[in-house]
Amino acid sequence: MMWILLALAIVAEVFATIMLKLSDGLSHALPVLGLIAGYALAFYLESQVIRMGMPMPVTYAVWAGGGIALVVVANRVLFSEPVSAWTIGGMALILAGVLVVQMSVTHQTA
Repeated sequence: MMWILLALAIVAEVFATIMLKLSDGLSHALPVLGLIAGYALAFYLESQVIRMGMPMPVTYAVWAGGGIALVVVANRVLFSEPVSAWTIGGMALILAGVLVVQMSVTHQTA
């Protein structure tokens, strides 16, 4: 259940980030409302995941890394923004960092 809530938190954060882009500098009310709602939901869900016992470093690393990766995909799909080899390499490094954080927390508690 923790992982499902964390995945939903990531989706909410990506939604909020897309709304940030659509708000055009916070000048359009509807995307601003979506931005506020998306971030509020994302932080609420992330807090519940931490409350359920997932270590905070793991929660935040997965949330941030997953959000970055999904924002890149969403920008490609929704706004036709290019994805370079550098972007893919950067996402691979983020994934590696998330895995290292997960392993370090797992080894500390074992």
